[in-house]
Amino acid sequence: MADISAHIEKKVALVDGGQSVLDAAKVMAQKFIGSVVVTASSDVKGIFTERDLMRVVAQQQDPAKVLLKDVMRAGLVKVGPHETVDHCLQLMKENQCRHLLVFDNGNLIGIVSLRDMAAIMLEEKEHLIGQLTKYITG
Repeated sequence: MADISAHIEKKVALVDGGQSVLDAAKVMAQKFIGSVVVTASSDVKGIFTERDLMRVVAQQQDPAKVLLKDVMRAGLVKVGPHETVDHCLQLMKENQCRHLLVFDNGNLIGIVSLRDMAAIMLEEKEHLIGQLTKYITG
């Protein structure tokens, strides 16, 4: 199975943990993304996703007053740039998450999502179908 390197989203939205949930929601809406990486003093501290936003809203908390550092997911699930799709999917399942942060030599280089994993698997299936069709008809 292929690795994830070609599907790493390198333009990651970084938001300081001292900012509000509303600030993060605005960034996500503006950039059409489902998560932001939460930082403190340029260090990666966590991730905040659409699911986290829904939890804040469902608990009737004011997104303008709740700080990201108080509701982010701090248990970072990290992978390297050459992890396999299978391994990434297993990590997502085990950690009940849809996003993995990609680190190389201790530095954040991007993020991959469950949607990215589906795209990779679809590409592999299309390639296999093409090869089988060529074999059968050739």
